[in-house]
Amino acid sequence: QVHLVESGGGLVQAGGSLRLSCAASGRTFSSYGMGWFRQAPGKEREFVAGISRSGGGKTYPDSVKGRFTISRDNAKNTVYLQMNSLKPEDTAVYYCAARLGLGVIPTSDEYAYWGQGTQVTVSS
Repeated sequence: QVHLVESGGGLVQAGGSLRLSCAASGRTFSSYGMGWFRQAPGKEREFVAGISRSGGGKTYPDSVKGRFTISRDNAKNTVYLQMNSLKPEDTAVYYCAARLGLGVIPTSDEYAYWGQGTQVTVSS
């Protein structure tokens, strides 16, 4: 089992940047593929980035590709989401999630462990 805690959210103007962090408990962090998802009020949860156990595989939806970068430091049990060129439509609660297994999976149902979320608000 793994416990996840996100941090780094906040209020930023359009065009600005934020870096989210997700700290994981446990000794087997490198066994988990990691993902970032977001959910805006009244909308479904949306995949925004995923990274494989080693960090060698990454995937993004078109909505954030070229603006968001996911990375991980297995020595620090932490996964990051660097968000640049933020837009008002990026406003949401951002969640990190973990799943055992290979590859990068963009489907929320595949992730067994979730953090509590961190609010990101982008003003226009």
